[in-house]
Amino acid sequence: WNRRYVDHVQITVAESIGIEGRGAYYDKAGVLRDVFQNHMLQLLSLLAMEPPISFEANYVRDEKVKVLRAIRPFSLEAVNLCTVRGQYGPGLVAGETVPGYRQEKNVAPDSVTETFVAVKLWVDTWRWAGVPFYLCSGKRLPKRATEISIHFKQAPLLLFGQHVSDEMKPNLLVLKIQPDEGISLRFGAKMPGSTEHIQPVNMDFRYGTAFGAESPDAYERLLLDCMLGDSTLFARGDEVEAAWALVTHILEGWKQGPPPEFPNYKAGTWGPQAAHDFMARDGRAWRQL
Repeated sequence: WNRRYVDHVQITVAESIGIEGRGAYYDKAGVLRDVFQNHMLQLLSLLAMEPPISFEANYVRDEKVKVLRAIRPFSLEAVNLCTVRGQYGPGLVAGETVPGYRQEKNVAPDSVTETFVAVKLWVDTWRWAGVPFYLCSGKRLPKRATEISIHFKQAPLLLFGQHVSDEMKPNLLVLKIQPDEGISLRFGAKMPGSTEHIQPVNMDFRYGTAFGAESPDAYERLLLDCMLGDSTLFARGDEVEAAWALVTHILEGWKQGPPPEFPNYKAGTWGPQAAHDFMARDGRAWRQL
């Protein structure tokens, strides 16, 4: 995994639920503070960190902090170019009609709190320099899923004819965090027969299928680690401060101008159109979950 072979990385935390009666809290937080600051930056730091010299807690956390400190700072004026905000309106989720965010209990009727965010980050290390990381999270999306997808670059020399080369897609490695934990590798394979056609195929690994048991709940693992005195999976003070420094910078950038016209996406859809345009400007698209 490095800048020579990886085109870009996407980290997605999608939730189909709304705020579940937490309006009084959520309307003062939003998805940037609630999910991005902790969950998403944890996934980013674990993916992008260098191998620690051992799995002892502080060695692992040292490498994670290095990643957060290596995230390229952007000017306040550039925040709106590197981020997209959204807020859901009424819509359909799993065939049921659900209210918009502003109709939720304990939410201000003119609230400008974001329930969707997409951010492009750069990790300026020798391994990742020039590789964009796209992070996306939102509520009232079509399904619940957390995954990391590593999009590899297209091969520099395509050996087949042009008509075959047009069919080929770059290799893709997907780490599925929840709810169906596993790993999937997509690559191109020639279809049987005398004609030359390349079709994407997947190799899949599923924890539940391979081991016949579900993974323990995340909080079960953390409670056990706490009782054992293992702090590997717990955020250290300097790690928390580095994450909040980035989030605070984004929040300050948003304050420089008026918020978008909310709501700007229907419940049960994959976020605002601006998020898709955001990717299209770079010649890329969000992976369909």
